[in-house]
Amino acid sequence: MPVVRAGGVTLAYDEYGTGEPVVMVTGTGAPGRMWRTHQVPALTAAGHRVITLDNRGIPPSDPCPDDFTLDAMAADVARLIDRLDVGPCRVVGYSLGAIAVQELLLARPDLVRQAVLVATAARSDALTEAMTAADFELGDGATGLPPRFRAYVKALQNLSPRTLNDDERLQDWLAVFEMAAPEPSAVRGQLGLQLIPDRRPAYRRISRPCLIIGFQDDLVVRPHLSREVAAAIPGARYTEIPGCGHYGYLENPAAVNSAIIEFFNHGRQNANSRPHASRLDGLVGPTARV
Repeated sequence: MPVVRAGGVTLAYDEYGTGEPVVMVTGTGAPGRMWRTHQVPALTAAGHRVITLDNRGIPPSDPCPDDFTLDAMAADVARLIDRLDVGPCRVVGYSLGAIAVQELLLARPDLVRQAVLVATAARSDALTEAMTAADFELGDGATGLPPRFRAYVKALQNLSPRTLNDDERLQDWLAVFEMAAPEPSAVRGQLGLQLIPDRRPAYRRISRPCLIIGFQDDLVVRPHLSREVAAAIPGARYTEIPGCGHYGYLENPAAVNSAIIEFFNHGRQNANSRPHASRLDGLVGPTARV
């Protein structure tokens, strides 16, 4: 796996395909390879060079320091784009990664052509705060949850009723969850980053075209939180995919991939056909659905 070192920080990444670059940023405790099964093949087939990042806390990237912040996570994405000389590029963020991309859009809009924000939020609510506090306590305890218990809790949190009610699919998911527990240090270093104040006023300054994707059955980032982001960002497009939980990009990857690629193609067509397209892409209203 290649690495870049910029600003004293080592970041690992992978590259796939050729064409217009897309940088993809994962959520809490997740490695960049989470995109590899479904999103990377679709985007490379659509003519994109896909760059997936291992956020700090995910080896072989550097560990998260004690004072790691959301701004620092966004700066890491900027470092990677700068070092690879791919900006302005398209950027996709998921969950915590999407919140980091939102901060990147404020701090370094020059690096971003279009952004897709999947299962994102503009603020912490009471449930997010309660879940995060519980995860901190669990991580700081002497013993963790038994793998089988952890797997079924993760399934309830992240999968849709449609998947939970499909015995064959659910057994596959439970087996993956039992085997694929994230590194406790990675999760611990990133957990607090999702506790954010209300950023909706700041997001009104975002000037790049954005697509926000929510999932109808998401219990981790309920879709009304994602709709708030779309309402705050001028000209943003919102798409809500039915029958999906927080892992909707894996439960229904075809719908997610189609929405991303259509948005990118729309932006490309606008850029070729009229001036000031970067301010007009995606003006289809905040309640579009697929």
